[in-house]
Amino acid sequence: MARSRDRFVFMFMVFAGFIWLAVVVMVSLPGSNLRLSVEFDKSQSPDEWKLVGKDSSFRPPVIQRLDLDRLRFEEARRVDAAKNLLAKEQEQKEKQIKEDIERRKVLDRLVPPFKLAQNSMQEAYHVIGNAFAARTSWPSNVDKENELKFNQRVQSGLIVPRWGEHPEVALDSKSPGEFGVDVNINKESLTDVEKKKFDDGWQRNAFNQYASDAISVHRSLPDVRDHECRSLKYHDNLPDTSVIIIFHNEAWSTLLRTVHSVIDRSPPALLKEVILVDDFSDLEHLKKPLENYMEKLGKVYVLRAKSRQGLIRARLLGASRATGKVLTFLDSHCECTRGWLEPLLDRIAQNRSNVVTPIIDVLDDSTLRYQYSSARSTSVGGFDWNLQFNWHAIPAREMSRRKSAVEPVQTPTMAGGLFSIDKTYFEYLGTYDPGMDIWGGENLELSFRVWMCGGALEIVLCSHVGHIFRKRSPYSWGTGVNVLKKNSIRLAEVWMDEAKKYYFDRLGNDLGDYGDVSARKELRRHLNCKSFKWYLTNIYPEMFVPGDALASGEIRNKAMGTFGGVRQPICLDSPADRNSMSKPLDLWPCHNMGGNQYWMLSKNGEIRRDDACLDISGDKVIIQNCHGGLGNQQWKYTDEDTLLHVVTRRCLELSEDGAKISLRPCSSVDRQVWSFRRKQPGTEVPVN
Repeated sequence: MARSRDRFVFMFMVFAGFIWLAVVVMVSLPGSNLRLSVEFDKSQSPDEWKLVGKDSSFRPPVIQRLDLDRLRFEEARRVDAAKNLLAKEQEQKEKQIKEDIERRKVLDRLVPPFKLAQNSMQEAYHVIGNAFAARTSWPSNVDKENELKFNQRVQSGLIVPRWGEHPEVALDSKSPGEFGVDVNINKESLTDVEKKKFDDGWQRNAFNQYASDAISVHRSLPDVRDHECRSLKYHDNLPDTSVIIIFHNEAWSTLLRTVHSVIDRSPPALLKEVILVDDFSDLEHLKKPLENYMEKLGKVYVLRAKSRQGLIRARLLGASRATGKVLTFLDSHCECTRGWLEPLLDRIAQNRSNVVTPIIDVLDDSTLRYQYSSARSTSVGGFDWNLQFNWHAIPAREMSRRKSAVEPVQTPTMAGGLFSIDKTYFEYLGTYDPGMDIWGGENLELSFRVWMCGGALEIVLCSHVGHIFRKRSPYSWGTGVNVLKKNSIRLAEVWMDEAKKYYFDRLGNDLGDYGDVSARKELRRHLNCKSFKWYLTNIYPEMFVPGDALASGEIRNKAMGTFGGVRQPICLDSPADRNSMSKPLDLWPCHNMGGNQYWMLSKNGEIRRDDACLDISGDKVIIQNCHGGLGNQQWKYTDEDTLLHVVTRRCLELSEDGAKISLRPCSSVDRQVWSFRRKQPGTEVPVN
């Protein structure tokens, strides 16, 4: 019996062992239905993978297989990452090819005007410079002690860090002009030799070159951005830019400070190149010495003109050689501040048809002090009917449109010296009008074209660039042609429709030879641009339109005045620029040429020219900014042809000697009678 029981136990154990062995073998076999279920969460790292089954505590020897699978998965993931990278690079290459093809298609559509621009550039210029090697971060002659001092001052906040900053710069905060402070030169304390240098600098440049030469070309500037701007984030993949700087006989220190401020305060990845276009300078320091200096900086081209060409054609040359995706135009006497570039490129990255300008701060022409304004006090660009650019306050409608005080502000026009534009879009719009000469009017022409042809013009309030505003031009051309007049007539003929009459009236309709504009009109037709009336209604509704005037032209007195001992007709004559505000209204013999004798009577009773109105101070008549509040600026042109001041109930009267005017009680004397061309019913000028 015992033997039978032992035999049974033995056979049971053998059977159980056989069963156990069979289970192990079947679990280990690939594809077995009894194999342990393993799930991988591939969003996790391999170390976080876990076993999942009916009994997750069961860990047979097959766990080694999981290690092998994990290694295989990691290898597969690396292969996939490499494939994705290659695919992304291929996609970027294909995208670039498509963009190049599209750019060529755009240029093909604009063959007549753009070929004209290209031909004129190729005839006028030749290249002497090449791209140089990448710029080194530190000058070789700077020792480690200065580098250590520099880093310490950066950490202590005494120096605002800049891209590619040099360690020898701004080590002494008392250095002339550091942090943008003024440099005051006491001319009387200078020697005779130094006084001559002082005077010659002013004469050649129309700014204080002597003060500029005393300032480091790497001088530090304060961070002038509004506080809200400093925390803004911009797109990760901003387009790069070619900075194009035109110069003619520029002072060495201002030109170098312009270039260094661009390089020092621009992220290297965003600065494709700096292109210096020499418009036929004849100063020795701007020849070989300039080339040698720029060769050490890197990313710099120098292009030379064979003859004097002017700003417009020089910029066309620079644009034709540029390889950056965005063109940034600067004058040769600027200083860029910290964070100037990124907000400009960000607006273009959002919409390639955005044309953007920085806030243009003032570098004092006498002391080189950096004077800046906040975003809230910024002005926007406009123009008058003499087609002169001007500044005015941000309109209430634009203030209410924006959600933030530092949000870019739309501007009807731009000053034109400093702006950024997508290169392809610039070419699509037809670049500059190559029929324009030298300088003047091109900023208004491009402003009208951008708005009327589907783009937008903005001032980016988080970007600041300082600029020396000169009170006179130090250059002479001697062409015998009024270049500004010619350029302005061209833009009026092409872009202003019937409103061109208001400008031509100022010229006495004496247009002269302004060249062929047929290609530019064809460009406008091809781009399907809107009307000038649309521009005035939607972009610049604040603009006073002469077609709304009740009377216009010269204001001639019935009596005669005496000039040079000769009795002759006399007219109201005064300039209306900012320097004429609060000055007495003047008189001059009538010349029937418009200009300072052209006046308009608005529907509100203002006697005005553009933004200047006749006002009173006591019994004197003065020029003052139009305020729209009537009061002392309200007049009535009566049926008796007198000019009645509504508030005082007095009339404008010429003195007995015909030398001055004043307000006097109204009477019937000829000296109170003025001929002012009234608008006849049905003669309104349509602005289509």
